[in-house]
Amino acid sequence: MAGERPARPPWEPEPNEVSEFGELGRRLGVATVMFHATVGERLGLSATEQKCLDIAMREPQPLTAGRLAELSGLSTGAITGVLDRLERAGRVRRTRDPHDRRKVVVEVAEPDWAETRQVFEPMLDGLAKVLSTYTPEQLELIREFVARMTEFMHEQATRVRDLPPRSADD
Repeated sequence: MAGERPARPPWEPEPNEVSEFGELGRRLGVATVMFHATVGERLGLSATEQKCLDIAMREPQPLTAGRLAELSGLSTGAITGVLDRLERAGRVRRTRDPHDRRKVVVEVAEPDWAETRQVFEPMLDGLAKVLSTYTPEQLELIREFVARMTEFMHEQATRVRDLPPRSADD
């Protein structure tokens, strides 16, 4: 039909669409940060510590502090402080890499699965209910959107981290 946008790109989104998605993203971001801050508080961790622990738990093998900094987007100095606190809390331990004794790797201590289930199982049940309201085709589109936005947000975090330092006059 004349005048309708094609079903797929290329097209430019309308300014109100960019604004609307920006606002939805901000709301989702706030809700996500607040959820993880609450989870961290429940576990005796800051939101940053909790998310760094989550990253380390998802890695297939122990990782270096440098790799955790890379995956989290934090500086190596910030990661050192996070790891110090996680180690004091008994959540991780630093050990020598068995393949290269010059390297130190971060190993995750055995998690408290009962508490983890208590925190996350109801959330995953709720997620399943939300997902069940979409068709497989819609879920594929949502999956693609979330994956692309995740990569975009990592790029944006790197871009902001790499900005020149603010001057004292700023």
